Amino acid sequence: MVRQEPSFRESVDLMFNRAAALMDLPPGLEEKIRVCNATYTVRFGVRLRGQIQTFTGYRAVHSEHMEPVKGGIRFALSVNQDEVEALAALMTYKCALIDAPFGGSKGGLCIDPRQYEEHELERITRRFAYELAKRDLINPSQNVPAPDMGTGEREMAWIADQYARMNTTDINALACVTGKPLNAGGIYGRVEATGRGVQYALREFFRHPEDVAKAQLSGKLDGKRVIVQGLGNVGYHAAKFLSEEDGATITGIIERDGALFDPEGLDVDAVHNWIARHGGVTGYPDATHTAEGAAVLEEECDILIPAALEGVINLTNAHRIKAPLIIEAANGPVTAGADEILQQKGTVIIPDMYANAGGVTVSYFEWVKNLSHIRFGRMQRRQEEARHQLVVDQLESLSAALGKTWSPTPDFKQKYLRGADELELVRSGLDDAMREAYQTMRVLWHEREDVKDLRTSAYLVSIDKVARSYRAKGL
Repeated sequence: MVRQEPSFRESVDLMFNRAAALMDLPPGLEEKIRVCNATYTVRFGVRLRGQIQTFTGYRAVHSEHMEPVKGGIRFALSVNQDEVEALAALMTYKCALIDAPFGGSKGGLCIDPRQYEEHELERITRRFAYELAKRDLINPSQNVPAPDMGTGEREMAWIADQYARMNTTDINALACVTGKPLNAGGIYGRVEATGRGVQYALREFFRHPEDVAKAQLSGKLDGKRVIVQGLGNVGYHAAKFLSEEDGATITGIIERDGALFDPEGLDVDAVHNWIARHGGVTGYPDATHTAEGAAVLEEECDILIPAALEGVINLTNAHRIKAPLIIEAANGPVTAGADEILQQKGTVIIPDMYANAGGVTVSYFEWVKNLSHIRFGRMQRRQEEARHQLVVDQLESLSAALGKTWSPTPDFKQKYLRGADELELVRSGLDDAMREAYQTMRVLWHEREDVKDLRTSAYLVSIDKVARSYRAKGL
């Protein structure tokens, strides 16, 4: 009998149920945490190209155990109610895992943004934002969107401006959405955040030799062979940082029009620039191109990073995946059925709700910045520099008194004396969040015999935090 592939939403529910079965939750509370609280469907018309076009959009609110709720808005033809509800559930668990004080939400518009001019997309986005905002489904204290697949800084700026136009006296209007451009209330480090979070997650994993051994690997990130599926914002930054800063070798890059493979390593920036100019990887001159991109998922490597769509590793190909370590940079790239097969093979999976939490973590920082109306580092940066200067002056005076010359490395004084700016503080906060979340997961993974994998551990940690929040509310 052929096994039926679960849908994305079914996969999320199956993984939730697997963890909930290991917990002692009252049945009513378990059901309350699992179900999506509400989903709003909107159908609106926009006059374009001489006629009215009708668009369908969604905003799902999974859990309001904390408010505001948080989650991206994606523009894609694949958007549907089940998908946004599954993504909203993942946002609930993701925020709980990394201690971001949000409930989970998600939105989507069923549209191919590549089929529209910029001015047309702006009209569509503003109308969608209007439909959501007038029902408080965009609101700094109730529901705060962010970018997702098919959207970015530009769309978030349009949404923020639309909300401000509708709420002219709301001093916190900029906090209605995150992922905005810097000159529209954004924060340094947001664009790179999800990819940077993937890097920090892998760094933390490789700090624990016993965890690395479970993946049948050894040593550090340096020299590890990495295949990345999807060189969008997340995949590009993850691949770039891992190759440039950690010494990993990006041997494969998979895109919609095929894949590139080079066992000696690909130049991530060169490939990214080629895609920007040509719309895909076809024709790239410095690597082997294959039109069947999905086959490269099955190539030999140390780390596989699916960073695009959900369900790319499923019942049809899971048994052929050779990577001993998979880190889910996308949401739901491994189906529940594939997850079981990979576990039986001994593959270690760093789950999506943790691995791609960098985006919502830095979105949290941006939201706080917007509410406080001051950039990070502004109050303390120069004071830090002055205190560091005192230490340097004392060391130089002591050296002179001892008749010696203090000779630090050439750039030591420059680095030590410089106070932390917003980007450094954001990266520091993200690194801290990713480290702490991983440590809470690995404790259960190692200490409980009934917890066989990091995904189950992540769900256990998250569900427990959500349950505690509901109990505190009297449920």
